[in-house]
Amino acid sequence: MEEQHDMAIKTEMVGQWFGPFEREYTTRDLSLFALGSGCAVDGRTDLEYVYEKGMKVLPTFGAMPIVDSEVTRTIDYGYDYAGSLHWSFDLTFHQPITRLEGRLSTRVLLKGLYDRGPGKGLLAQHVGETRDEDGTLLFTNESWDCLIYDGGWGGPAAPKDLVEMPDRPADIAVEERIPENQALIYRLSGDYHPQHVDWEYAAANGQPRPILHAVSFAGVVCRHAIRSLFPGEPERLRRFKTRITAPVLPGSTLRTELWRMDEHRAHFRLVDADDPTAKPHLNWGVVEWS
Repeated sequence: MEEQHDMAIKTEMVGQWFGPFEREYTTRDLSLFALGSGCAVDGRTDLEYVYEKGMKVLPTFGAMPIVDSEVTRTIDYGYDYAGSLHWSFDLTFHQPITRLEGRLSTRVLLKGLYDRGPGKGLLAQHVGETRDEDGTLLFTNESWDCLIYDGGWGGPAAPKDLVEMPDRPADIAVEERIPENQALIYRLSGDYHPQHVDWEYAAANGQPRPILHAVSFAGVVCRHAIRSLFPGEPERLRRFKTRITAPVLPGSTLRTELWRMDEHRAHFRLVDADDPTAKPHLNWGVVEWS
């Protein structure tokens, strides 16, 4: 892929903290996020994430503050926004999100900028620490972006990150069809990148239609994992980690494949149910729970 950026990468920003970025939320925000993650598309499954009676928080709500549009505008180290893709995230819960309304305060460290080489892009490593209004640390998120037009600037290589994927059939498999309008719902939670809504923009970047937000389809996997491994108790989730390896087109049918690794840990990937040989959408995933 031909490099398109003109701006110099601002490596002097590495090591800087940004924020705090404040986000107030109510049951309406929690419900909207859950709907944008495919909850209750049949009016029934995972209803507890969208109904205030006995409501629970879908834990991947914690993956959202670090990819909010305000954050990405603020931490501008000279990349081409058109080529910005979410690469991975590793969400660790120190306390469960149990309040149904409140305020989240997130400080973000730009921890590293790495060069994958010409035509392969730049990797940016961010670490976000999110606290509630009492100052209690709720969760930490190590989030990586790939800037596909910004490789070849002479930076260091990214560190290796390996997760074992068993060479056997998955212990659990859950299929779900992604509605055509899921990205339109999810973007109302704060990620307004045009690649998720604008057909001409998508075509200019080689996509047949606008793609789904990675946190949205990660939320699909999170729901499947909770329902399969510790049903009805999302507050038990301690870690959710994944690499985003291929975009999802709304209208696709996806399959979450889970392998039990021990009593409190499973590994996962997310594949196209109609073409299991295609590149997974999510890979090298880890779920840990108490």
